[in-house]
Amino acid sequence: MKNFDTLPKNVKKTIRYINQDASIEQLEEIKRLVLRSIKKKEKELHRNVN
Repeated sequence: MKNFDTLPKNVKKTIRYINQDASIEQLEEIKRLVLRSIKKKEKELHRNVN
């Protein structure tokens, strides 16, 4: 896995926000959005491999 410092700036900001200021409702929404995006990208990558 990539070192934290090599990740895109917006990802680092999101992680910092989660660690510092996010409420439970915001955490749930961020989690839902990130998981949905990851699953969508994984499907796309698997289709391109085949």
